[in-house]
Amino acid sequence: MSIRSLRRIGPAACLLLAVLALSACSLTRPPREVSAPMPAQWHAPLPPTPASTPVPVPAPTPAGSAALPHDGSVRVLTEWWRQLEDPLLVELIDAAENASPTLASAAARVSEARANSIAAGAALLPNLAGTASASRGNSQFAGASGFGGSTTTASASTATLIATTMQAGLQASWEIDLFGKLRAGRDASTLRLAGADARWHQARVSIAADTANLYFNERACEQLVTVAENDATSRGETARLTELSMRAGFTAPADAALARASAADATNRLTLQRSQCAVVRAGLVALTGLDANVLDQKMAATPADRALPRIHAIASVPAEALAQRPDLYSAELDVAAASAAVGEAQSARYPRLSLTGSVGRLQLRTQGFTEALDTWSVGPLSLTVPIFDGGALKANVDAATSRYDEAASVYRGNVRQAVREVETALLNLDSTARRADDADVAVQNYQASLDAMQARYVSGLANLLDLETSRRLLINALTARVQLQQERSDAWVALYRAMGGGWVRPDGATVISQQETTPAKSQ
Repeated sequence: MSIRSLRRIGPAACLLLAVLALSACSLTRPPREVSAPMPAQWHAPLPPTPASTPVPVPAPTPAGSAALPHDGSVRVLTEWWRQLEDPLLVELIDAAENASPTLASAAARVSEARANSIAAGAALLPNLAGTASASRGNSQFAGASGFGGSTTTASASTATLIATTMQAGLQASWEIDLFGKLRAGRDASTLRLAGADARWHQARVSIAADTANLYFNERACEQLVTVAENDATSRGETARLTELSMRAGFTAPADAALARASAADATNRLTLQRSQCAVVRAGLVALTGLDANVLDQKMAATPADRALPRIHAIASVPAEALAQRPDLYSAELDVAAASAAVGEAQSARYPRLSLTGSVGRLQLRTQGFTEALDTWSVGPLSLTVPIFDGGALKANVDAATSRYDEAASVYRGNVRQAVREVETALLNLDSTARRADDADVAVQNYQASLDAMQARYVSGLANLLDLETSRRLLINALTARVQLQQERSDAWVALYRAMGGGWVRPDGATVISQQETTPAKSQ
């Protein structure tokens, strides 16, 4: 375009053309996705297949794909727990979700984020408002004749005119998104909505895991109470028989004192164990919101010895499955939202263009005279150019960039923490599986030793100290086996939590951006 042509179109049009030319230059946002260190395969050994538990051989996983911990079949959250064949656990999880203030708060944040997303999207559209007004008033003027041939005489030289004015119309305004400020705000709000939804799912996973942990701990506690009751009964009977033998003169008073002390110690342990179970049960009542008596009846109807989960072998848990964790997905969305927020802050430093317009109808009524007028207007076309703000807009960009850097760091840290949680759960599952047989062997042999020592004590070939030593060893072995079962159930719940609880990403992605990989150990 020549200089003569620019002079003809005028300076305002030149400025508008300059703004439109600048709008063609897109602002550069930080990357929506950041890489995170991720191992190629779990270093922890996968749990071995128990010889007594038949496990179907999974289909081979295609190269480059990720198998989920449930052999690739996607299940809802409750299905993870139904495989334990304990309906009471599923019922308690449902009750805990219904009573959880954390889940309710997360749901409220989802609703808030949805409203903000709708508002941000609406900012891109023209704003249309309807107006209506009506007024009635009088005015006085000098003259002998009235308006429209009718007069109302207030004096010899003054007339009063009473008029009714009604007006209705539509007013429109539209901010033209030249540099993508409004689009960036809409993108950030949409991403925050998806992140809030993912955090709601993460709250569900956490509530289910916490409920399962308390439930399994309470069941293990009941088994420990059973062990303590049997021990207290046995020691009490030994103390009674020893007391009778001492009175008959066949047993020394020292042995009788030892028997009484052993029985008292067993009763003390039983009382302590029952109080610990009551504390765990109270925690379960508070978490589920159920009545304590109702919960007691439900727990009593389910045998404690079959409440602990039966762990099935996990054929493959590749690192890519971490993409199915809702907390990692939420952190990933936080990075993308922070990137959009940087673009929004950058766009605020550039000119803003807005357009307004209106259309309406005006009606005037006065003493037999009616007149209607149609009105419309387009404009003004307003251009706002930031000139001096004391560095506020630049500071907003710096703050948004810092929040982006923080979100990226949090995401990378969450990925490392997720890898650690899965590795820890797999190591604990492997450890408990390897120790289970030894625990069973220890219980069996300590039981045989106690039976033999009991027979020798009755026949007089062993003293009470040897009998109590054998009994203490058996009690320790029984307690250790129950604690091992509890540890195994805790590891299984931890793996459930670490793998996202069966949640599935809405975008269908199964791979997290990897920055580096390390060779997997041979297993």
